[in-house]
Amino acid sequence: MNGLFSGAAARAALRSATACLAELMSSVGVTGLAAAAHSPGLLAAVDQHMAGIRDSLSTDVRPLTPVILAAYAEGVRDAAFKHGWRAPEGPIDWSANDWVLNRLLAVCSLARELPQSR
Repeated sequence: MNGLFSGAAARAALRSATACLAELMSSVGVTGLAAAAHSPGLLAAVDQHMAGIRDSLSTDVRPLTPVILAAYAEGVRDAAFKHGWRAPEGPIDWSANDWVLNRLLAVCSLARELPQSR
C-alpha cells in the first residue's frame, strides 16, 4: 500500500509545485524575463542568482525539479516576509535591483529550463 500512496503524494506534490511555479511566473517571471532581455545588468544579476541557487541546492545529488524549485522559492519568500520584505503593489520596477525579486526571477528562469515532462 505504501507504493500506491507515495505515488499519489508525489503526483500531488508535483501538481502543487507546478501551480506554485506558474503563479510565480505570472507574477514575476513574465515581466522580469522580458525586462532582463533588454537590460544587460538585470540579465547578469539573474545569471548570478541562478548560479547561487544551483550552488545552494548542490548538496542534493538529484537534478532540479519543479518540486525542489517551488520549495526553494517558497523558502525565499517566507524568509523575506519574515524580515519585513513586501511584494511590490502594481508593476515591478526591475531597475530597483531588489534581491528577493531577482532571486525569484532566477527561479523562474531555472524553471523554464526544466524538461516539460516532469
